[in-house]
Amino acid sequence: MVDMSDLGVIGDTELVEELSMLTTQTARMRARMVDIMTELERRRRPARPGGPGGSAHGTCR
Repeated sequence: MVDMSDLGVIGDTELVEELSMLTTQTARMRARMVDIMTELERRRRPARPGGPGGSAHGTCR
């Protein structure tokens, strides 16, 4: 990662590459956050007997 004090001395190409990398990381983090929130929501829903997630013991990973 580029230090803020270095931004004035590096070229446009490097700035664009850094921005691209950060944008990609942000998109991956947002997708992961959605996955985690979806899983938490799924775990909070009451289990239906005999249906998916209906085990009384839960799922261990």
